[in-house]
Amino acid sequence: MTDVSVVLPAYRAADHLQRVVPEMVTELDAIASGLEIIIVVNGPRDGTDEAAQTLQESDPRVRVVRAEDAGWGRAVRSGIDLASGDILAYTNLARTTPAVLRKAVQLSLGAPGYVIKANRMVRDSVMRRAGSLMYNLEFRALFRVPVFDVNGTPKVFPSTFTELRALRRDDDLIDAELIAVCASCGYDLLEFSVPPLPRHSGRSTTNLASAWHMYRGLLDLKRELGRRGLTHQLIKPRP
Repeated sequence: MTDVSVVLPAYRAADHLQRVVPEMVTELDAIASGLEIIIVVNGPRDGTDEAAQTLQESDPRVRVVRAEDAGWGRAVRSGIDLASGDILAYTNLARTTPAVLRKAVQLSLGAPGYVIKANRMVRDSVMRRAGSLMYNLEFRALFRVPVFDVNGTPKVFPSTFTELRALRRDDDLIDAELIAVCASCGYDLLEFSVPPLPRHSGRSTTNLASAWHMYRGLLDLKRELGRRGLTHQLIKPRP
């Protein structure tokens, strides 16, 4: 078996962190010989820090860090920088069940050399579905990667994929950056479908302003990757 590191950005997660993380550990214990859970607190001081520290004190496999500032990408990168596993994973703690995380890691263990990503089947509302479709169509047009759920998590990849350990986005564009880098480096994608899942708590932070930032951000990302010498080639995710 292979050691696995899981990065869990924790934003306003005080009311579900201590319930969900032990369940994830139980699921992953069944398939991984070594396990590391890195909780990256990247929200207000609302009790999430204390809940995370309690988990760290009760299980030596749990590590807790606080990101210097907010941002999904910053939290993901902070955790990846610390991760020591042969397989690295990150996911949206608020929307991922332990069973889905286990499936993603299990697929990675069975398909070495692939990047594993979730493909969420249904959005919460017509507006969110429409907004997601526009974003994913824009991504497909710019980067020539035929995926329809750029932001779907969990995402899992081998630690030897060094370009994925060197992502730079601090914001929500990190998922688009990861997939675009996969296209540039020839890393194959393996997608799996995830059924509609309720949030463990809270509400999505996506709104019209953040959505507009992401639409514009894809254009900036394409220019940025061009400056880094990362060109894009068509890759075909396996269903």
